Amino acid sequence: MKGIERNPIVVVLLTLVTCGIYGLYWMYVSRLEVKNYLENTTISPGVELLLAVVCFPFVYIWYYKMGQDVAKMQEKAGLPGKDQSMLFLVLSFFGLGLVANYIIQENLNEVWKQQ
Repeated sequence: MKGIERNPIVVVLLTLVTCGIYGLYWMYVSRLEVKNYLENTTISPGVELLLAVVCFPFVYIWYYKMGQDVAKMQEKAGLPGKDQSMLFLVLSFFGLGLVANYIIQENLNEVWKQQ
């Protein structure tokens, strides 16, 4: 199932303008698209979002898992799989989650363009 191509700059700007609310929405929908594309029933976007809100350190796990899953998606789409999980983890740890969001969305868009 194909996801929605989003402009990564718009994802970052909307997250900033809405004081993070769009970022939470984006975390949910992008994770849902990953779940559907990989047909992985163990991914639970709602639970992951709740954990990220209630227990902030889970955000680091979310970024790490997204890095791994995006690499799987790239391989499934016939692209070279780039596991950037450590990059996303480090970026989020140093308060640069928006940069990670930009890169994640760019990678997702590559996958959607292959479909």
